[in-house]
Amino acid sequence: MKRVDKKEALELLKLPLSELGRLAFERKRELHPDKITTFVVDRNINYTNVCWVDCKFCAFYRHKKDESAYILSFEEIGRKIEELIDIGGTQVLFQGGVHPNLKIEWYEELVEWISKHYPTITIHGFSAIEIDYIAKISKISTKEVLERLQSKGLYSIPGAGAEILSDSVRDIIAPKKLDADKWIEVHENAHNIGMKSTATMMFGTVEKDDDIIEHWERIRSLQDRTGGFRAFILWSFQNQNTALKAEFPDIKKQSSNRYLKLLALSRLFLDNFKNIQSSWVTQGSHIGQLALMFGANDLGSTMMEENVVAAAGMAHRMSQDEMIRLIRDIGEIPAKRDTAYNILEFYK
Repeated sequence: MKRVDKKEALELLKLPLSELGRLAFERKRELHPDKITTFVVDRNINYTNVCWVDCKFCAFYRHKKDESAYILSFEEIGRKIEELIDIGGTQVLFQGGVHPNLKIEWYEELVEWISKHYPTITIHGFSAIEIDYIAKISKISTKEVLERLQSKGLYSIPGAGAEILSDSVRDIIAPKKLDADKWIEVHENAHNIGMKSTATMMFGTVEKDDDIIEHWERIRSLQDRTGGFRAFILWSFQNQNTALKAEFPDIKKQSSNRYLKLLALSRLFLDNFKNIQSSWVTQGSHIGQLALMFGANDLGSTMMEENVVAAAGMAHRMSQDEMIRLIRDIGEIPAKRDTAYNILEFYK
């Protein structure tokens, strides 16, 4: 298959949705001829909502002195993990705000405590900006942060914080956040020590199509170098309760058509990514299901707990049984997976 370049990608975006979807589904079938669609049972634990970065698109964060600011105790985290284990969960997605006072030792203690008390749970946690800030406040390199947390039990890192990997966009929507090159550097450091990660994109703010292609070019290039990304996840900006919506009132909620077009094009452009997730958390269960016909091969997480998107006014929920039903409904085989995309159980 010939690699899609930037010019071709922009032309593909002009195709009717049905045609672009057909091309993406054909590509999906080449990579996944067995017709298996996967999902993971996990819980998103936001260990703190304290953050100094003030991203304009975020409705979740609080400043340290706000009345509703919190840091979860290890005991509270443990109760959440036990509830996850009770429903057959295998992974915790660990993310928080960028707390101005938490150094590497706190994170080492946390990861080690979870690994010791809940050895069956995989820790998929800490976004690039969290890793970057831990390094700065602890006066060590991001590579050392990753190595030290890996030695305590951190398995992989999520792609959160990528938004759009174009600094002209980042300077508007999150001027205090690490730049695009630094996000890539953190993930490359992780890949180089044998730690896998995921790549994400949040669209629907102030970006142009060129910025979206730039984002894909950056992660595709890193994947060429390291092969360290397990999956790509695309979602749309949720604008309620955000400073960005107040500053740019003309920003509109992204259509399902736009989401499916970008998802399909990502399947064609990101030719070195085997797995693409459907974002039912932002799109709802039915568009999430339809995404499986537009290039996605994974329905993501049952998301036992989700706080960040919900704070911005979107609160979709889906059970494991509903995921299985939606996958079967399009003629595919549902399968529960782990973080590394190993199949744990089929539901034929």
